[in-house]
Amino acid sequence: MKIVIDAGHGWTTPGKQTPDGMKEYEFNHETALFLRRELTFDILFVHEDERDVPLAERVQKANEAYADLYISIHANAFGIGWTKPHGIETYVHSSRPVKALSVANTVQRELIMATGRHDRGVKTANFYVLRKTKMPAILIEAGFMTNQTEAALLKTKAYRKTCAHAIASALQKMD
Repeated sequence: MKIVIDAGHGWTTPGKQTPDGMKEYEFNHETALFLRRELTFDILFVHEDERDVPLAERVQKANEAYADLYISIHANAFGIGWTKPHGIETYVHSSRPVKALSVANTVQRELIMATGRHDRGVKTANFYVLRKTKMPAILIEAGFMTNQTEAALLKTKAYRKTCAHAIASALQKMD
């Protein structure tokens, strides 16, 4: 099985950070690295540390690799400054592809069990990486950067490892 791991936004993506300065990419990237170490599948990263790879290029790489699954790792945000929304949610395309929905439900369940965070559920969206990939695709929002409690978690190596382990555990259960 070939799995694409996409560490969300790039280092230079404007505005993607906690109110106190942690860039979303710090969480996304390290969690992606931990996830790669946890998995025995063939892994393809479609992001780069040196530049913010455009979404079309990420999707093209995944499609050209004939990947079996696309996983995009993110941290959520709401409003300006510290806000109340919290929890984890996983997205599939609004057409609700059966395989993607199955993966998303399993990943969401494992993340909630492992982290103890609020379950915001599996949701649908028309995000580019969900719409344009030719394989089942999910997008994970592993907590809110604008929630002070969750931002503190997102900054820790332990939480990043926990998220990676939960995602890996879900994928191994489906294999």
